[in-house]
Amino acid sequence: MKAHIAPSICSGHVVIPPSKSMAHRAIICASLANGTSVIKNVAYSQDIKTTIAGMQQLGADIRIEADQVTVTGIKDFTIKNKEVFCCESGSTLRFFIPIFSLCNQEITFTGQGRLLQRPQKVYEDLFHAQGITFRQEASGITIRECLKSGDITLQGDVSSQFISGLLFTLPLLQEDSTIHILPPFESRSYVDLTLQMLKTYGIQASFKDDLTIHIPGNQQYTACDYTIEGDYSQLAFFAVLAACNHDLTITGVHHDSRQGDKKILSILKDFGVRIEEVKNGYHIYKSSLHGCRIDLADCPDLGPILTVLAMYSPGNTNIYNAGRLRIKESDRIEAMEQELRKFGVDIHSTEDEIFITGNSSYTCTSELSSHNDHRIVMALSVAAACSNTSCIIDGAQAIQKSYPTFFEDLQSIGGKVELL
Repeated sequence: MKAHIAPSICSGHVVIPPSKSMAHRAIICASLANGTSVIKNVAYSQDIKTTIAGMQQLGADIRIEADQVTVTGIKDFTIKNKEVFCCESGSTLRFFIPIFSLCNQEITFTGQGRLLQRPQKVYEDLFHAQGITFRQEASGITIRECLKSGDITLQGDVSSQFISGLLFTLPLLQEDSTIHILPPFESRSYVDLTLQMLKTYGIQASFKDDLTIHIPGNQQYTACDYTIEGDYSQLAFFAVLAACNHDLTITGVHHDSRQGDKKILSILKDFGVRIEEVKNGYHIYKSSLHGCRIDLADCPDLGPILTVLAMYSPGNTNIYNAGRLRIKESDRIEAMEQELRKFGVDIHSTEDEIFITGNSSYTCTSELSSHNDHRIVMALSVAAACSNTSCIIDGAQAIQKSYPTFFEDLQSIGGKVELL
């Protein structure tokens, strides 16, 4: 699918969809719980559908309704179909590997796109240290035995998803465990979201210091009802659009959210953006922007849209601690460099940093590519809507991964979008 996006004046009110990060966690916890839980305000992106299908395969009874799921937890950790398809969802794969090890059976995880190229060495090293099978091949990742409790040491700068995967699993083992995190510890906010969800479902686990998490063993998840909050990762696209294009009211989020991508608000303020709190959201004003420095260590998913903010902010912007963008659904640094240069943006990078000299006006000169990456599509859509000329984005269907209604929401506020 191609998206044709013309210069647009976007104004009015947009409601942000539910958090994908929180939905993954709630569905997994409810599936591991004794009893039945109702999870409300669920958006069925490709990633969430993948997590639901996997937990059903493991034995959870999940009934899907319009915007909620009713989950009756797994009674017995056995699996008949031993191939588990994780599509392109890194969260699903990394959460599932320890959980599915509880079956104590040979299981192979498969996927598509770049999923099986993304690093899994954290688990590989852990499983091998425990003397249990972990085999990664081009066709899939195979495990065989159950993860063991005890002292576990992990790198803190690869992905917090490995830590979260262990946090879902270790409470169900008989003995206590301790996770020791080697610095630098990046994206801690996502681990905090996992701990928050575990507590909601009756599981105890807590930081003993900044780099140590204690997890008592022999616990049971308790069913409960839960409503998914709005997604600050998705709010970021419309917030940047407002700052560069026209005032917008953006709602559907919690002001007290622990989501790491809530950092978009402080970053926007650093660029000179005026923001006012409103009920369940924010009013973002079109503002006089200027470049600045951005530390991306704890909010890597903001990377693509922040390059668009930087391109429309006169002066110099330096985005650092950005290296993890290279191991996402695409190499997001290389992808945004290639595409923004088609607008004439002055952009270059190192392995870990991005440098942009911004301007206020751009004209796109050739067709844009999604690089099969949902966040690249949405970031380029914002860049195109604020530019001087129409743009075509090839591979725009990639938005299905996280935000299937993105183009509808963009059109609802005046975005000129035609899907080809």
